[in-house]
Amino acid sequence: MKKSLNPMNFMKIAPFALALSLLIFTSCTNEEEESIPEIANGELITVAELQVSDETEMISEEVSSIAEDVYASDEISLTGKSDYTSDYLPECVTITTIVTDTTREKTIDFGEGCELPNGNILGGIITLSYAKDMEAASKSIALALENFTFNDVAIEGSASILRVRSNDNGNPQGVVNSSYQATWPNGDTASFSGTRTREWVEGFGTGFWGDNVFLITGKRTYTGRLGNVYMKEVITALRRELSCRFIVSGVLEISRNDTTASLDFGDGSCDAKGVLTQPDGTENEIFLRRFLK
Repeated sequence: MKKSLNPMNFMKIAPFALALSLLIFTSCTNEEEESIPEIANGELITVAELQVSDETEMISEEVSSIAEDVYASDEISLTGKSDYTSDYLPECVTITTIVTDTTREKTIDFGEGCELPNGNILGGIITLSYAKDMEAASKSIALALENFTFNDVAIEGSASILRVRSNDNGNPQGVVNSSYQATWPNGDTASFSGTRTREWVEGFGTGFWGDNVFLITGKRTYTGRLGNVYMKEVITALRRELSCRFIVSGVLEISRNDTTASLDFGDGSCDAKGVLTQPDGTENEIFLRRFLK
């Protein structure tokens, strides 16, 4: 037998039902707001997220530069007529080499913290492994990180580098396929993976770190602090001069779904500035790099 609802009971439970409905509505609304956190007023990416993204670019490039510098020292020394030493890594870095029948294994130890000539402070270990034959025209280099930090940002991950002694322009070149995860001291996290081609256009073989220059092209996927996924593609080659902590020129295109923004790194000046152009055409000069002291 179906019972009818007592009007007095209904009056008692109505406030609770209303409160529950408001709670559910508020929760759903908050979830919807968090699912589209960065696009507002024509923005594709906020300056704060772009700063984090740009730091990941520098971290990846620094690791790649160190790997190529250490490998080049081996290559030049073992294929040349005299010993060769690069001055890029300071005395606080310990490099250990283990040679097997087929491979050369390098351990690059930065200890608890070692400052590079460009001011970046690294800690932990980078390991490299590659075939023993240094006369080969191309070489695959395996790279791994162990307890590695970059200006107090903890980095995990690995990379493979296809190293070519001379590309079509007659320059050394490395095609870097990498995948890294970063955790900042405040708990922010980000991940970045993809392929970049780094052509060593100036300074190879001089032994002086300050004249080394790379041109960088390629694509990378970046997953930001809030889980948003961006595709980052180099439109105009990025110029990395080891004498500077920053990318000094070039254009990076940043896309999510069908929306695109761009970041212009400037005219070659060594500074932490760039021009961010949002999808609606709005341009703003922004200051990159939160880690500067």
